[in-house]
Amino acid sequence: MATKNFDAVIIGSGQAGTPLAFALAGEGKRTALVEAKHLGGSCVNVGCTPTKTFISSARVRHVLGRAHDYGIELNGDSAVDMPAVGARVNDMRIRFRSGIESGADSTERLEVFYGTGRVAAQNTVVVNGRDGASTTLSAPQIFIDTGTRPVVPPIEGLAAVPYLTNESILDLDELPEHLFVLGGGYIGVEFAQAYRRLGSRVTIVQRAGALLPREDEEVRQALHAVLEDEGVRVLTASALERVTPQGAGFTAEVVSSAGAETLSASHLLLATGRAPNTDGLGLEELGISLDKRGYIQVDAQLNTGVQGIWALGDVKGGPAFTHTSYDDFRILQRALAGRPGPGTDERLLAYTVFTDPQLARVGMSEREARAAGYDVAAAAIPMTRVARALEVGETRGLMKAVVDRRSERILGFAMVGLEAGEVAGAVQVAILTGAPYTLLRDTPFAHPTLVESLNNLFGGVTL
Repeated sequence: MATKNFDAVIIGSGQAGTPLAFALAGEGKRTALVEAKHLGGSCVNVGCTPTKTFISSARVRHVLGRAHDYGIELNGDSAVDMPAVGARVNDMRIRFRSGIESGADSTERLEVFYGTGRVAAQNTVVVNGRDGASTTLSAPQIFIDTGTRPVVPPIEGLAAVPYLTNESILDLDELPEHLFVLGGGYIGVEFAQAYRRLGSRVTIVQRAGALLPREDEEVRQALHAVLEDEGVRVLTASALERVTPQGAGFTAEVVSSAGAETLSASHLLLATGRAPNTDGLGLEELGISLDKRGYIQVDAQLNTGVQGIWALGDVKGGPAFTHTSYDDFRILQRALAGRPGPGTDERLLAYTVFTDPQLARVGMSEREARAAGYDVAAAAIPMTRVARALEVGETRGLMKAVVDRRSERILGFAMVGLEAGEVAGAVQVAILTGAPYTLLRDTPFAHPTLVESLNNLFGGVTL
């Protein structure tokens, strides 16, 4: 088998590997990019881009249903054309993916190999191509960005019941009569609300005692209330014991401390987490450590411990967000240029759950801050005290601030509310600069904006 020589080989074209491939090729390095499915990784093909496009369609129907609240009377109902919704979703991901493909085709010194890659030696990758042929690539630098896949839990009877994951549900061209969502994390709550708004009956079954259990009690309860207010049934501290085919759907036996309940549903969505795509990569034979779940172990600069091999993106574990993966690229790009900067252990991440209203957080929750030993001052205000929310007609939710009494610095911020992700970004910058909470309390933000409400929130902090 002939060997093709490169300066760098990247396995996986997610939101860390793809910009790295463009950057290395742009620096004059002969770069190979290996991709098993589509360029762009999960975000572009089955994650952020298509799911947020889908959610936006559901939001339009929801807003139309509230037209009367705004003094607007509509004639006729807002019928849902699921094939048209799906076509819009697909068009969007193809648009994003095509842009990456065009960029790769036009980038000198970058060659794309479609197939699965295996690290056969410290400087060797074998690609099993889609056409069945194998190609050996040699390079002194190898980067692994193979991402994750949906977890399919061991549930009795599941083999006989068709199920959906966050990936396959995007190809559904019919509206479920009753969508049963197993899992109350980010993926579960986003799809649950969207399908409820499109007209499905929806039930969420969550094994933990609350949705999004890492959040503070009042924050997760605020989101819980939003979902139930819109008609989503939420069963927490509950387990799905078995499923049984029934007609075109299935029955589900759910067990909780209150006893057992049998539910009938038409569609089953598994939203029970993700698992790393490290199977078959040959990493352990090279001495690369994996944790008990299969994630690649790296240091703060993304080194695997084997000279010349790095891992970045979701496959290394940690928060599985697109912006985290892209920041991995930044960290690695600096290190490769000989000017290493802050690593993964120093970055401050914000995240947004794209329910409507959104849930966003940056920094520590109050619970985390107290566990870390901080002398905490916390303050919260309901969205009913936010002028912009009142004007827009979306007053569900709250804002919460967590401050260190000793230094007066902001430790964390959480919000369930209108455009919470945008507001969290402003707090993120304040935390990064080390500014005292009084900066956000006293800054004359424009009126009436959502960020202006930070004056009121931080004005309620008592040291």
